[in-house]
Amino acid sequence: MRLNPNLGKNLALVPLAIASIFCGACTDQPTNKQLDTWRTEAIALNAQKVKANSQEPQETEWNLEIGGQIAQRESVQLNWQQLQALATERVKTTDPNFVLNPKEIFDFHGIRVSSLLKQLAIASDVRDVTFVCFDGYQVTIAVKDLLAYPITLAIARNGKPIPRAQGGPIYLIFPYRRYPELKQKYNELSWAFYVSHMIIGTEPVRLRVGKRELDLATLDKLPQVTISDNVGYRMGWPTGKVKLHGVRVRDVLAFAGVQLPVNGEIVVQGKAPISRDPSNPVRLAAADLRDCDILLATRWGDNQESIPAKMGGPLTLAFGSKCQDREEKSFSLSKQRWVTFVVEILSNF
Repeated sequence: MRLNPNLGKNLALVPLAIASIFCGACTDQPTNKQLDTWRTEAIALNAQKVKANSQEPQETEWNLEIGGQIAQRESVQLNWQQLQALATERVKTTDPNFVLNPKEIFDFHGIRVSSLLKQLAIASDVRDVTFVCFDGYQVTIAVKDLLAYPITLAIARNGKPIPRAQGGPIYLIFPYRRYPELKQKYNELSWAFYVSHMIIGTEPVRLRVGKRELDLATLDKLPQVTISDNVGYRMGWPTGKVKLHGVRVRDVLAFAGVQLPVNGEIVVQGKAPISRDPSNPVRLAAADLRDCDILLATRWGDNQESIPAKMGGPLTLAFGSKCQDREEKSFSLSKQRWVTFVVEILSNF
């Protein structure tokens, strides 16, 4: 039996996200009715994730996208055939997610991450690489460790492709057996299932809205808003309330010339494939966009630092605490979740 570190951690974030959106500034305890509603919604979202993550894809349809601070302006797409050709690394190690026999040694076959880094012209000031998974889970590893150890994107185990339910088609693994010190730096939560993206450092802001592509300089010219709240996902963020700075989604739409009808809605898409799932889109109703501070956060903290990839940046969808006032009025808003690595806003009317 294998545990899925992606699924376990992400599912735990669902009720947290719901509570963060509506109770970030609450002083009273939520009612039993509210708790029952959130529990029901969390169970439904969890079920959707389980269903999506259990579907077995064809390996030949799986790509690895590499972007960020590299010489190429556009990201690099490696298809399955190219990944197989690059898979020359063999790592024999235990797997902390194999709970039935934690001491069993597996023979993994895959791509040593350092070999990819050496083939790309990465910026000299890059300190880490973030791996993004199908379900939105992310893991960040220091460049110095990736260069020092044979940390590998495995595509086979014991001579066979890795099933989706066990982390495949691409499974980020660490050579614990040969380098036990890695356990202290990167525990089992760093073994990332179904990796789909590799981000060198942090990507520049590129937001597609309708027919336009907006960069950070353009977003900075729009009215700036600051909220203080708990982030709806914990990966990379400090606990407690933090300041998030950015622009309202409604202001971005207006600048891009997207006019929403009274009953219209938009769809926000992130980098992870799960956020582009047409069966489970992140929809925002026009009424909520007008009456609630729903932001595209570009910076955080007192010093307004850029949001790095290890925190889901450079753009993340965020909901202000005042959105809680609309909880009973807006069913669509009550179902929303924060989105990391936002790349596109689509009209849906």
